[in-house]
Order: sequence, then C-alpha cells, then structure tokens
Amino acid sequence: MIDPVAASRFQFAVTTIVHIIFPVMSMGLAPFLIYFTWKDIRDGDPVYEQLRRFWTKIFAISFVVGTVTGLVLEFEFGTNFAAFSVFAGELFGGPLATEGLMAFMLEATFLGVFLFGRERVSDAMYFVATLAVAVGTWLSAVWILIANSWMQTPRGYEVVVENGQRVVHLVDPVAAYLNPRFPFMFVHMQNAAVESVALFMSGVAAYHVFRHHVWGYPVESIAFWEKSLKVSLVALAITAPLQVFHGDLYARHVFETQPQKFAAMEAVWETDSYVPEYLIAFPTSIENLLNPRAKDIFGIGIPGGASWLASGGDPQATITGLNEFEGSPPVAIVFWAFRAMVAMGFWFITLAFWGCYRWWRGELFEDDLLHKALMGSSLLGIVAVELGWVVTEVGRQPWLVQGVLKTSEGVSPGLTAAEATFTLVAFVVAYTLLLSLYTYVVARIIRAGPPTGDELRSVTDESPDGTGPGEPTPATDAESGEVTVDD
Repeated sequence: MIDPVAASRFQFAVTTIVHIIFPVMSMGLAPFLIYFTWKDIRDGDPVYEQLRRFWTKIFAISFVVGTVTGLVLEFEFGTNFAAFSVFAGELFGGPLATEGLMAFMLEATFLGVFLFGRERVSDAMYFVATLAVAVGTWLSAVWILIANSWMQTPRGYEVVVENGQRVVHLVDPVAAYLNPRFPFMFVHMQNAAVESVALFMSGVAAYHVFRHHVWGYPVESIAFWEKSLKVSLVALAITAPLQVFHGDLYARHVFETQPQKFAAMEAVWETDSYVPEYLIAFPTSIENLLNPRAKDIFGIGIPGGASWLASGGDPQATITGLNEFEGSPPVAIVFWAFRAMVAMGFWFITLAFWGCYRWWRGELFEDDLLHKALMGSSLLGIVAVELGWVVTEVGRQPWLVQGVLKTSEGVSPGLTAAEATFTLVAFVVAYTLLLSLYTYVVARIIRAGPPTGDELRSVTDESPDGTGPGEPTPATDAESGEVTVDD
C-alpha cells in the first residue's frame, strides 16, 4: 500500500496531467474558430467554412471531455484533500463556484447554437455565439488560475482558529483574486494554449501537404490543408517569441516571490552569485541526474545567466540556495522539466521563423524537412505545457499554500493507505482509457478530413420547396458548377 499523502499527490497529478490536455485544445482553438467564423461569414469562402466545421469538431470533443475531467478534479478536493478544503474553502471555493456560474454557463448556453445553429440563426447571431463560447472558455481559465495563483502567492487573507481548526478568512477579495502571480499565469497559460494548438494544427496540415506535394499522393481538399498550415504558422510566429519573452518576466517574478522554487529550477544548493544558466545540460553521473547541482552539471550555458535572469540584468546577482530553506522540492524533477520546457520554447521559435521564411521564398509546400519537423513537433506544445505545470506545482513543494499550509497537512485525515492506493490505481486505469479514446476519436476526425463540397451545400432545415435535409434544391441541380476546393 502507498502512503495516503504520496498516493493523493500522485492521483491528483495524474488527473491533472490528463485533464489539462483538453482545456489546452479548447482554449487554444477558440481564437482560431473566431477567425474562421468571421472569414466564413464575411467572404463566403468554402475553405473557411471547411476550417470552421472541421476544427469545431475537435473543439467540441475537447470541451466535453475537459468538462467531465475538470469536475472530477474538483471532487478530489473533498475526497483526497479535505483538510485543505476546510482550511482554504472560503477563499478557494469562490473562484471555482464563479467559474461554474459565469464561464461554464456562458459556454453551455451558446454551445448548442455554435455547434448546430449555423443554418438556423443569422450570421450576426452565429458570430455572437462563437464569441460567447470562446470568451467562456477563456473565462474558465481566469477563475481556475485565480485559485491556483493564490496558492502560489497568497494575499488578502487572515488565518484564524474556528472550532479548534485553522481556517482562512477572506479579508480583501481584490488583493486575493488579483494577487501578483495571476497576470503572469494567465498570460503564460493562454498564450501557451494557442501556441500548442498552432503546433498541432501545423503538424497535421504538414502531414497532408507533405503527402501531396512531396510524395505526389492525391489528397482531397489540399487547399484546406495549405490554408491550415499558413494560418497556424502565423499564429506560431506570434505566440512562440511572446512565450519566451514573457517566460523571462515570469521567471524573474518567481525569483522575487518564490526564491526556493527558482533555486530548484537552477539546481542551486549553496547561496552563490554569478550562477550560469544552462541552455543544454547533461548529468555527469546517475547521482547528478537524480540530484542535480548546478556546479556539477556538464552543459552549455551562459555564465552568470541565471543571476542575470533573476535580477533583470545583473550577472553578479546572488541566488539564495536551497540549503537556506525549510525543506526543498524534488529538485531533479523541477530542474530537468524546466530545462526541457525552455529548450522546446526556443525550438518553437525556430520552427515558426523557418516556416515563415520558406513561405516568403514560395517554398512552404515543397520543404519536406520542414514538414517532417512540424509533424514531429505537433504534440510538443502540449508536452511543454505539462512540463510548465510540473515546474509550477512540484517546485512549490513542500507547500500546498506557499508559506501557509504544507501538502502533508492538506490531505484528508481519514483517508487510509488502502483507499488511497485503490483510487489511485482506478484513476490511472480510467484516465488511460479515456485519453486513449479521445486520441482515437480525434485521429478519426483527422483521417476523415474536412467536409466535402456536397456536405458544404447541405442544410439542416427543410428547404422552402419541400426537399429534405441535405438534399440539393432544384436550383442547385440546375447549376453547372459545384462548390469545391481545388486539389
């Protein structure tokens, strides 16, 4: 049997790692769907209607699965972390409840119109529905990140004793909800979601473009995939540099507010100055892999880079070592996750400018090496998001609420080792199956490709002359041309 604290932490980690995939897809797709809908309504170009319909399918399945897995996470606060819920419920419960009342209800109200109402409502109403669903998706992130950011930099509260238990009282909602960490987390997370979807979209599009232009394989609606590749590259060229730039500001904020986490990110154990920032690092032994120390790591780095990053420009700045703090997080996990995430960030910039350069040269659809790189990187954006959350959550340990409540103190007191182990195994199995099913469905959608010309002409309502749904009207039959996309 596994210790209840360890099992609860691992169970929450597993459910979070799987769950975050679905909000990333839905939040990242939201701006694309607004653009596709706007272009479809304004220009009437069938390619944009294809884009809207195709990516709406993936948005819908991601939204549904994300809603279900998100509710499970909230239940875990009661089953596995009841002590934390009692301690911080007054402050933590508010944002979660508001997320359900404001953001989720907004999405749910307009989701039916967005998914099924294109032929039933006016263009203006449909665009309003699209905006409402997209805004609701992002509002969900606002309230979830308010709750999590408060755990990182708690403000606007006081700890009192009620019935013999320490509990948090909310005394300043503005200070608590607009705590110093929130703007950094929100910008970084939302930009990462759009960047991840841009990478996914470009990878899928590159696969079909590669088959058609390089291998000569006949691909139906190749114009759809070419447009997908171009749109995703534009988004990647905007989000990838922004993510690295904002990440620099974010890391500086972490140094100022959570110096222990920053020390773990850089594997600094003894307080030191002129600490290097390793861009590429290799352990010189198994011990250094499992217990890295900056001075013992072999790598390529910038002398004084970590000190410069922490201080905002002073390579001689002092970084407080982990030995100065009470307890320390699992340094190996934080250090290597941070390195991998940063490396991916710079690789995404390389991909973006490589693709844009080929586009400018008129060789975007013929560069097979670029296509292979995009295909191989299609899921790396989501991996980078996962690693970012690992740094965020593992780097805060041993604290559940930074400096206020330790993780070991927040676990449900009545939870036994047998119960924790059983639910952990059950959740691992269930979430593995769920993720496999989601992957299968999305793969089926991608293999099926965009709707054809006949599907684009079909309507869901009965036409005025009495023909049924999806059947061409006599006027359409008389037309000599079809709405198709050139191969």
